Amino acid sequence: MNILTKWLRSFVPDIPVDDRQLAEDLTLRGIAVEGIHDLGPGNGHLFEMDITTNRVDAMNHYGVAREAATIYNLPLVPLDTALPAASPASQPFSVQIAPEAQNLCGRFTAQVLRNITIAPSTGQVAEFFALLGLKPISNAVDATNFVLQGMGHPNHAYDLDKLDGGIIVRLARKGERVKLLDGSERTLEPDDLVVADHSRAQGLAGVMGGWDSMITAETKNILVEAAWFDPASVRRSARRHGLHTDASHRFERGADLNACATANALVAKLILQSGGAPEGKLIDVVIPSVAARTANRPPIALSMAQVQRHLGATLDDQPNHSALTANLVRQYLTALGCTLSESPTNNLQPATFSVQLPSWRLDLEREIDLVEEVARVYGYNRFANTLPTALPVTAHPLAAAESAVRTRLLALGYSEAISSSFASEADGATYLGVNQQAAHGLVALENPLSDEARLLRPSLAPGMLTMLAHNLNRDVREVRLFEQGYLFNGSAEQVVELPSLALGLTGDMPPMPLHSAKDAAVFELKGVIESLLSLFAVSPEALSTSAASALTFVSDAPAWLEPGRSSTALLNGAPIACFGELAASQRETRKLRQPVFLAVLDLDAVYRLPLRRATARELSRFQAVERDFSFTFADAVPWRTIADAVHALDLPELTRLVPVEIFRDTKAGSASAGKYALLLRCVFQSNQRTLREDELSEWSARLIATLTALGGAIRT
Repeated sequence: MNILTKWLRSFVPDIPVDDRQLAEDLTLRGIAVEGIHDLGPGNGHLFEMDITTNRVDAMNHYGVAREAATIYNLPLVPLDTALPAASPASQPFSVQIAPEAQNLCGRFTAQVLRNITIAPSTGQVAEFFALLGLKPISNAVDATNFVLQGMGHPNHAYDLDKLDGGIIVRLARKGERVKLLDGSERTLEPDDLVVADHSRAQGLAGVMGGWDSMITAETKNILVEAAWFDPASVRRSARRHGLHTDASHRFERGADLNACATANALVAKLILQSGGAPEGKLIDVVIPSVAARTANRPPIALSMAQVQRHLGATLDDQPNHSALTANLVRQYLTALGCTLSESPTNNLQPATFSVQLPSWRLDLEREIDLVEEVARVYGYNRFANTLPTALPVTAHPLAAAESAVRTRLLALGYSEAISSSFASEADGATYLGVNQQAAHGLVALENPLSDEARLLRPSLAPGMLTMLAHNLNRDVREVRLFEQGYLFNGSAEQVVELPSLALGLTGDMPPMPLHSAKDAAVFELKGVIESLLSLFAVSPEALSTSAASALTFVSDAPAWLEPGRSSTALLNGAPIACFGELAASQRETRKLRQPVFLAVLDLDAVYRLPLRRATARELSRFQAVERDFSFTFADAVPWRTIADAVHALDLPELTRLVPVEIFRDTKAGSASAGKYALLLRCVFQSNQRTLREDELSEWSARLIATLTALGGAIRT
C-alpha cells in the first residue's frame, strides 16, 4: 500500500527526523517501507509499504502515524469526529441484523444526511488523491475512500432515496441476484452475507456495494454506513465471486469493531463540507457476543520479569540495571493503544501489569505478544548479541538421523531444496502419499493466502513438482532434488506432523548395463531408497552386522505415478516408500515438458529404526587374494539373491564381494536374450595367516556350486 509522509505528519506534526530516516525507523519496527518516491517540494514522499497480514491496523495513514508517534514518544493528533447539529428525524431510519446473521455482522452504524450537494472533491481530499494517484469520483464517494485510506475502516454511502424501507443485514437467498458497483451481476448463495433493504439485496457485505443504490449526480439524501463483518464470511464470498477489494482485504484480516462509529462520522463530516445536514442521531446496532470476543477481550497479565527474561540484555543497559524499565514498557504499550494498570507488589518484586488490549490489535492475544511489541518498538538492533544462559541446549532427537540422510543424498548428487508448507485442495486429494490414503484427514487453513494454499501439505510431492517445474521453465534440463520436511494430517483442532522425504529427478539419463535410458531414472530412485535404508538397522541385533533390512518391492503404486513404471517399497511388509515416473495426466496438468520421476519416503517409520553404527576392523598384515567368477544369470535373478546366497556360505575369510561388470550383449554372444553377464570379484583375506591354495580352491568350488544352484552358468 502507499502512504504519504505529508499525510502522516498531519497526524504527528513534530516528527524529529526526515522522511528517509522515518522510513528506516519504521522498517526496523516491522512496518516495512520498500520504496521511497519524492513527490516534489512541499509534498514530501510516497512510501511503498509492505504491511504483514496480521497488522491490518497499520494498513492506513493513521495506523502508521500511531507507530511513528510510539517510536518518537510524541502525541498523536486525535481524529475530529464532531458533526454539525442534527435535525430531528421525522421517522427514525430502520436498521436490523437478522438473527441468522448476528455472528457475521457484529456492528452496523448508519447516519442519515439530508440536502447533500454532489460535486467534485476539493481541498485536502483532492490534494492527497492526486499525490496517491487515485481517481476522484465525487465528494461523497471520495469521502468514503479518503476515510479508508486515512484511518483504515471500510465504509459505504447509499443514495437514501433508492432504499426501500430500511436496512436489513441478512443471508442471501438461494439464486438471489445483485448488481454490484462494478456493473457485474452476481448470483448469490445462501451463505453470502448481504446488506439489503426491504425489497432486495443492495450489496455484498464487506466486499462491494450495489449498483441500484449508488451515489449519482442526482443524489440529494445519503445514508452513510460503517459496519463490522466476520472475516471468514467476507473471505468466502470474495473468493466465490472472484472479487478482491480494498474493503474485503481489510475485513478478511480482522477489522476494528470500535472503529465503525468513528469512520461513519469522518465520512459524514467530509460530505457535509459541501452543504447539507445530518438528520437524527447515529444509528448504532451492536451484537454483544461479537463485541466480547473482539473489542472487549479480557485483559492480559504482563510481568516485567518475563519481559526482561525473554528479551535479555540491551546495548543501553547499565551495570545491574536493565534499560527495559516498567516506565518504558508502560510508555510503549500506552502509545500503541493499550490501557495498563499496575498490580500491587513490594519493592523487591518486578512490576506486573494488567493490560487491556486495543480493539484494533486483534493480533495481540498472549503475554508473549506484548513482550514482542516491547522488543519491536525498542528496536531489535538495540539488543546485545548474547546467547541465553538459562536455557539448556540439547540436540533434536532426530538430528543424527536427518544428518545421515542429508549427507547420503548430497553424496549421491542430489541438492537440498525447500518448498512451501501449503497445498491446494486438488493436490491434497491427488497426492495421498505412501499409504495411498489421507489416514488422518486434511488440515484446512482458517485464513489461506490463496486458493493454491488452502491446506497444510499432506504430501511433499506437489512442492517437489513445483520446484522441478521451476527449473525446467528456466531451461535447467537435468535436476536432482530432495526435501526433508513435515506432512500435516488431522484437523484444525489437532494437527499431526510427520517427517517425510521427497526426491525429484528429471533429465537425460545414460543407459545402465541392465536397463535402458528410459528406465534408468526409476532404478536410480530404487537404488537411492535402498542406499538410505542401509543407514538404518532393522533391530538392535542388526546394529553390528551388515544384515540388510527386510526390504521388498511390489508393483502397486499411487495413482499419481505411471502404472508399470512405478513401485512401492515395503519394509518388513509395510509400505515405506513409493517411486516412479509421474503419471502422464499429472504431467500434462502441470505442463511439464519432459518426463519427471518422484519418490516419497515415510521418514516417520524410518526414524523409528536405529542408525547403524560404523565399525572399524584392524587391517590384516597378510596378503589378500582376489578371485573372479564370470557367470550368466536370468534377468529374474537380482543381485540381492546372489549376495545373500554367497554370504550364507559363512566364509569368514571372504572380506569383499563386488560385481565388477554387469552387461548384456546378445549380438556378441556374451549373454542370450533374457539373461545378463556378471563378472563377480571375491576378495579373501585372513588376519592370522597366509591363505593356502587348497583353501582357496575349496571356497571357489563352493561359490561356483552356490551360483550354479541359482541358475547361473559359467561363461567360457
